[in-house]
Amino acid sequence: MSISKVPLVPEKEVEVSTSTATPEDWSGDLLVVGLFEEDLPAEGNGLEGSLQSLDAKLNGTIQDLLETYEFKAKLGSSQTARTGAAAKNVTLVGLGKASEATLEAKLGLSVFASLGAAAAAAAKATKAASAAIALPGIPSHIAPADVVGKTSLGLLHSMYETSRFKSSAAAPRLATGELLFGGGDEAAAAATARARAFVSGTTLTRYLVEAPPNVCTPSHIARAAEEVRAGAPDVLELTVLEREDCEREGMGLYLGVAQGSAEPPKFVHLVYRSPEAPRRRLALVGKGVTFDSGGYNVKAGAGSMIEYMKIDMGGAGAVLGAARTLSLLRPAAVEIHFCVAACENMISGGAYRPGDILVASNGKTGRLTLADALLYVQKVAKPDAIVDFATLTGACMVALGPQIAGVFSNEDASAGEYLAAARAAGEKAWHMPMEPAYAEQLKSPIADYKNVGSRMGGSITAAMFLQEFVDTSAGTTWVHVDAAAPVFSDKDMSATGYGARSLAEWALAQAGKAEA
Repeated sequence: MSISKVPLVPEKEVEVSTSTATPEDWSGDLLVVGLFEEDLPAEGNGLEGSLQSLDAKLNGTIQDLLETYEFKAKLGSSQTARTGAAAKNVTLVGLGKASEATLEAKLGLSVFASLGAAAAAAAKATKAASAAIALPGIPSHIAPADVVGKTSLGLLHSMYETSRFKSSAAAPRLATGELLFGGGDEAAAAATARARAFVSGTTLTRYLVEAPPNVCTPSHIARAAEEVRAGAPDVLELTVLEREDCEREGMGLYLGVAQGSAEPPKFVHLVYRSPEAPRRRLALVGKGVTFDSGGYNVKAGAGSMIEYMKIDMGGAGAVLGAARTLSLLRPAAVEIHFCVAACENMISGGAYRPGDILVASNGKTGRLTLADALLYVQKVAKPDAIVDFATLTGACMVALGPQIAGVFSNEDASAGEYLAAARAAGEKAWHMPMEPAYAEQLKSPIADYKNVGSRMGGSITAAMFLQEFVDTSAGTTWVHVDAAAPVFSDKDMSATGYGARSLAEWALAQAGKAEA
C-alpha cells in the first residue's frame, strides 16, 4: 500500500439487518440482551415470560449473571459470559429505567445508541463474527423503527478500528449484526439504511482526521472530495481552486497561511443540488489546516500540542463526512455548498511573519483561512444559512473539556437549531456567548483586525473575529462551531468522527424547512 494512497472507505463493513427471529431461536457467537430495570424480577423472584424461556435456552446464564454480579440493569452496566448453548456468549446491557428512556440524550449518545456501542465492545472482546441484539421490552412511548435506527448507528460507529497504517491491519471480525426487533418493518429497514449513511460519512471524517500529516495533505483533502463526488455524480459538483485561482479571488488571508509550505493549497468547493429546484441554500465551511506548526510562532515545549496539529483539519473532515452522508440521504429542495480552504501552516523563507498584515478577499485586513472561505461561499452561493466548523481554540478546550464543542451564533434561534441537530446526532455541544464588549480586543492600531484577543475568553473573541466576515444584512444566519477537543480522543489516540453527524442532521433539518 502506498502511504499516499491509503483507502478512504473500509474494505469490509458490518452487515446490520433486522430479523423476525426470536432470541431463543438465534444461534451465533454473541447474543446481546438490552435490559431495563423494569425487565428484571423483584428481589427473591425468578425470571418470568420471555426472559425465563431465553434463560432456559442459555443454560441459566442470565440468572447466573444477575445473581453473581448483582446485575441491576443500571444505565451503562454490562456483563458477559459463555453459555455453552447455540448462542455461544451472552452479554447483558443495562439501559436504566424504561420510563426515562428517550431517543435523544441531553448530551451524547441516546440509551439505544449506547446499547449498540456496548454490543460492539462485546463483539470485539469475544472476537465474535456474528452477533444479535435483543430487547425484551421496547418502551411503549418509542417507535421500534426509531430504536432500530439508534441501535444500528451505535453498533456500526463503534465497530470502527484504527488499523489502516499497520502492516498487519485487520478489519473488525464482526461480519453480521442482527437486530431481533423491528423485523419485516419497512420503517425499520429505512432507519437502518439511514444509520449506515451517517456512519459512512463519520468513517470518512475519522479516516481524514486520524491520517498523519504526510498523508492528509491539502491534495489528500481534494482527493477525498473527489471520491465523495464520484459516489453521487448526479447530485454533486466539485470545483478545486488552485493557488492561482485563489490569487485571482484575492484570498490573501488563506494564501498567507499557505505560503510557507511546499504543499500547494487546495480550495475545495463541493455542491449538492437536489433534483428539485432549491428553495433553501445552505453552506458548510470547514477549517482545513492539515498541519499547523504555528509558523514562526512555532508550537514548542510542554503543552504546545504540536504532535496533535494534524487534527487542525477536523473541520474539513467533518464537512466532507457530512457531504457523503447527505449525498446518500438526498434531501429535497435544497442546495448545499461545502467549502474547505485546505493548506499547511509551515516555516520557510517564504512563510508569513508574526505581525504581517494580510488582506482578505473583501479588502479587510487580518489573518485566518476560514475568513476567506466564508467570504467566498457568500459570494458564490448567497446562502440562507451558514455553519462553519473549526478546530479553532485551545480556550474552548479549557472551557468545555475533551468531549464538548462550543456553539456560537449571531442569533440564539440559529444556535438552538444547531444544538438540536447535535442532540439528534448524539454529539455533545454547548451554547457559548458572543459578548460585544470583547470585540475591543480585536482592534489593531495598524490593520482592521487582530485575529487573536487576550487569553481570557479566547474562544469568544475568535468567534467574533469570524463574525466580521459574515454579512447578515440580507438575513443570512450564521453558526460557528469550535470543536478543537472532541474531534480526537486522547484516551485511545484516535479520531472520533465528531461533527459529521451533527452537520448532516442540521442540513437535513434545514432542508425540512425548504419542503414545508
